[in-house]
Formats: sequence, C-alpha cells, structure tokens
Amino acid sequence: MILNMGKLITIQEAAEFLGVSPQTLRRWEREGRGVPFQKTAGGQRRYDVAKLHSQDISQLEKRKLTLAYARVSCHDQKEDLQRQEKMLEMFCVTHGWSFEIISDLGSGMNYNKHGLKKLLNKIFNGEISRLVLTHKDRLLRFGAELIFALCEAREIEVILVNKGSEPSFEEELAADVLEIITVFSARLYGSRSRKNKKLIENLEKVAQDASRSH
Repeated sequence: MILNMGKLITIQEAAEFLGVSPQTLRRWEREGRGVPFQKTAGGQRRYDVAKLHSQDISQLEKRKLTLAYARVSCHDQKEDLQRQEKMLEMFCVTHGWSFEIISDLGSGMNYNKHGLKKLLNKIFNGEISRLVLTHKDRLLRFGAELIFALCEAREIEVILVNKGSEPSFEEELAADVLEIITVFSARLYGSRSRKNKKLIENLEKVAQDASRSH
C-alpha cells in the first residue's frame, strides 16, 4: 500500500498500511500504546502517514500483556498447580512477553472461581491480548470453547502449550465429582437422614475407585 507522506488517512487505511485490523488499533489505544492519531470535528480518527512510517510494530507487539491461567481441582493437586505455573512462566519468558499468571484451585465445573472471574473481567475490559494455558481443560471442564469465542471476538490470541502429562479425563472428572459431593454433603448430613449419608458414601467410593483405576 503506497501513501503520500503527510497525508491523513482513515483507521481502515492505517490498519492496512500496518498489516493489522482496525480493532487492533482501537485496542492499542485502550491499552495506552496505540499509534498517534487526531480526530476530525465529527469524531473520526485520522492517522498521519509520516508517523505510521516511524512505528515499530514488533515493539508494539512485545508490549502486549499476556495472561497465563493455571488450575487444579483439589488441594491434593497443589504440586501439579505449581508445575503448571512454572511451565507457563518459562513459556512466557522464553517468548519475551510481559505476563501475569492467575491460578485457581477448584472444580473445572465451577464457574464461580475467583481466578476465572478475574480472567473474564480482563477479557471484557480489553486488558489482555493473549491467553496461555497448558491445556484447554485447565480453563473449564465444559464451556472452554465459549471463552475462546469471546477471546476471538476481542482479538485475544489463545495458546495451548500442551506439554507434560495431563491428568486423564476420567481422573479430572472424578475429582470434580468428589468436590461436588463435598459441597452438597453438609446439607444432606444436616437432614440426619441415614439414607442420605449412605448415598454420599456410595458416591464417594465410586468416584475414588474411578480415580484410582486410571
């Protein structure tokens, strides 16, 4: 794309010149690291071609904030959580990214975890440009694709490291089921029903057996 120096161009033309999308230019503006522009009386952005020539896109990309997310289902897996965090840290450092790690300890079927809510807020507020996970199930057991779709709409890159041995689906699901049983057991025990207590014990045994068999 050839443009005359000193000419003012639209955001679409500026995006084409830089090889990015108009949404990326707007995001850079929100993050305080955008390409300089001026606005017309009607509020339209106009970019100076001369200033576009001086922009180093690679440096702009390096200043993006990367969010790495780690999660395990229960306290017994805290060592695995630490391994995830270390893997994510090394991965981000190797690529030279400015990053933050958010960790959660809770079921993959729990949508009310503190770290997950913090992650979603950062996505909605346009605070991140990259999300890094060791595996997609670290995000959620079911529904990760919905968050990935939100990332795509916000032009947030999603990277799955997929290194190291991940717990099997059956092991993780069993851990999630055990957590759900724990949450509801207090209510059932509170009813002082012998039938409820027996039901809980049987469910816990099935879940534990399933976890040990894999």
